[in-house]
Amino acid sequence: MYIVITGGGMVGSSLAKALFNNKHDIVVIEPNKDLCNKLYEESGIEVVNGNSSSASVLKEAGILKADVLIATSNDDAANLACAILAKSYGVPQIVVRMRNHEYAKAYKLVGVNSISSVVDLMVNQMLLFVEKPKIKRMMTIGNGKANIYSVVVPINGECVGKTVQEISNIPGFPSECILVAMYNQKKDILTIPRGNKRIFENDEIFLIASPEDIPKASSILGKIKKQ
Repeated sequence: MYIVITGGGMVGSSLAKALFNNKHDIVVIEPNKDLCNKLYEESGIEVVNGNSSSASVLKEAGILKADVLIATSNDDAANLACAILAKSYGVPQIVVRMRNHEYAKAYKLVGVNSISSVVDLMVNQMLLFVEKPKIKRMMTIGNGKANIYSVVVPINGECVGKTVQEISNIPGFPSECILVAMYNQKKDILTIPRGNKRIFENDEIFLIASPEDIPKASSILGKIKKQ
């Protein structure tokens, strides 16, 4: 994906590096030239020195071809202006970092897809939304050390027909990730999965996992068979 990130501070730069390492095309917009130079020297990520609420700067960063805009600056007003411009340019996904909850309604009105408050802002949370939009975080447990997520098994998924035990034995599936419930949408049945329980397409799987493990688990549960 082509992703434009506004703000090259701690959150923006960490997110940019993580996405860049996951083979996405990343451009960061940052008004502080020293931060621009630092990020480029550390990672080789393309950086545009300028104001993210400027239409010309956004165009220079490639906003017209962007799949995702992520606004991570400390200024809600700047993030809102940037989100409005991105929406007008037809960017499909817009993610913002929110410092002041009074901006929540405004962000929603302009069509922001995901809002992360300062309290719960985590790089893994934003990564999850950008790369795995079909995953839902249902509940946080253990002071944020783990979460309950739901993942829908796709049609033609590699896990279709496999048992819970077989899935847990797939190389790379996190050993600390636990499947706690399965909802069969077609039959409207919720079950507690045991080792011999088989998974079918469109089943909604509820699992407990750490923020670090959920991308691995969801990649396996959501993988499509090669044609």
